[in-house]
Amino acid sequence: MLEKITLGSGDLMIKEFTDTMPAYTDFNAETDLLGRIQGGCTLEYKGTWYEAKDDTGKVVKTIITEEEATLKSGILTWNGKTLAQLCSTARVTEEDKIRKVKIGGVGNHNGKSYAICFHHVDKMDGDIWVVVRAVNQGGFSLAFVKDKETVIDAEFKCLPQDDEGTLIEYVEEIAE
Repeated sequence: MLEKITLGSGDLMIKEFTDTMPAYTDFNAETDLLGRIQGGCTLEYKGTWYEAKDDTGKVVKTIITEEEATLKSGILTWNGKTLAQLCSTARVTEEDKIRKVKIGGVGNHNGKSYAICFHHVDKMDGDIWVVVRAVNQGGFSLAFVKDKETVIDAEFKCLPQDDEGTLIEYVEEIAE
């Protein structure tokens, strides 16, 4: 069916990546939710190409030499634990109903990457899942203003998730 129109946002879920990439069915919006998102979710993919050709343009060979993929989303609901998933140098402690997050110090880089799943629910045309292994390399900013909610714009750089070098797994239900 080519007439599918995708409307709306979805849920952004996260798990720490260990040795094996979880399947899209392993993510649970109740327990793995990174936060409610605002402004949707954007997946970007681009390749770098090399083209070799003769001076007359009659012989051309083109190959892909690099790939890059990013997943971007605004996170509306968050807390200090969320910051630890978005910043590799963050350290979280909790004591006496107080959560402290220390951020910074390159020696505190934890080396973690995350399995991230965006789930778009569509009862009419079928659900869509986008699954990536990634690290937030876009940093973050926190703007506290009197008449606007504080949204963290996360930019996750995708990493290979298997031995084939897969950057993105896109799964969709096929509606009848």
